Amino acid sequence: MTKKIKVLQVIPRLGYGGAETGCYDLAHYLYEKGCKSYIITSGGELLKFINKKKVKVLRLWVHSKNPILILLNALIISFIILFYNINIVHARSRAPAWSCFLATKFTCRKFVTTYHGTYNFKNRIKKFYNSIMVRSDLVIAGSNFIFSHINQNYGKFFLKKKRKLLVIFRGINTNYFNPQKILPIKLDKFAKQNNIDRNKFIILLPGRLTYWKGQKIFIEAIKLLYEKNDLPAFEAIILGGDQGRNVYKKQLIGLVQQHRLGKVIKFIEHCEEMPVAYGIASLACSCSLEPEAFGRVSVEAQAMQIPIIASNIGGSKETIINGKTGHLFKNNDPIDLASSIAEVMQKDYNSIKSIGFEGRKNVLKKFDVDKMCQTTFTEYKKLIELS
Repeated sequence: MTKKIKVLQVIPRLGYGGAETGCYDLAHYLYEKGCKSYIITSGGELLKFINKKKVKVLRLWVHSKNPILILLNALIISFIILFYNINIVHARSRAPAWSCFLATKFTCRKFVTTYHGTYNFKNRIKKFYNSIMVRSDLVIAGSNFIFSHINQNYGKFFLKKKRKLLVIFRGINTNYFNPQKILPIKLDKFAKQNNIDRNKFIILLPGRLTYWKGQKIFIEAIKLLYEKNDLPAFEAIILGGDQGRNVYKKQLIGLVQQHRLGKVIKFIEHCEEMPVAYGIASLACSCSLEPEAFGRVSVEAQAMQIPIIASNIGGSKETIINGKTGHLFKNNDPIDLASSIAEVMQKDYNSIKSIGFEGRKNVLKKFDVDKMCQTTFTEYKKLIELS
């Protein structure tokens, strides 16, 4: 029966984000299960890694929010569904979800959505636009936090409707995020290229440069740590591109200069292999001011067996075992963040290693990509059986 399943995933771009890597991983997993796997996207860095023998990639302007293009995409996707005899269409963002919704209505196919964020709204129009993510046959929430958010704001869409809402925790490739698989030469090369002193305690903050990711809070916390005299020598790395937010990046650089932290904090735009960045780090931070839908950094850090300190909001509360695999600090509080970092820095080698060991064990048990893919595949089969 699985050979008959043909799944089309639609995503604006295939970059390095959580939604994108999930799409990529699931696409290849489906092929291994004997399914036909298709992706529609407008482009992205992950495209070069897709095995074209396993996954058929189609390029379309699905990143656009232009209503005319959304309608045009709906017509083209309808044709693609019929041409390839697609059974299930899985949308991972709002604009393409509208196109997929219309296309599945035209072609009478099953429609699945994954709700990847909180999608804030300030008026009815924006809420209506967001609601497309709960108008599918199956709505997947990436965490219990997102599940609660959907129920609270869009619960009426599930009343007396044949729609299903369930949690499928997002997963990561624990074979890729594995400290045992990193070649030492890659660590040395990355450190040399970015002038990182590996003899120091390295504090890593990964994430694109945008206000809600909390880089300013992080800088303030580093300032407090720098003023202490009882800590080992350390460096801090802010890893992420500005994605056109030049003004915000200048603000961050200005804040670093204002606090005279130029020799302590480094800005690195990109790391081709994130396990290498984690491999360099002694500790990772996630300082988001708004709730993370899942908190990929928290899970990746644990998989790489390094302690993680994250804001006590959103998905990170579900992925971190506080005090065992990492620490949760008071959101938007640089003093509490600095205190949590200092606590880890003052631990002995064996204690830090123990945190890392428990972290990877936690991820392997709950957040491995194969678990996510297997559960999603099972739900696909249920949808087909109901057809």
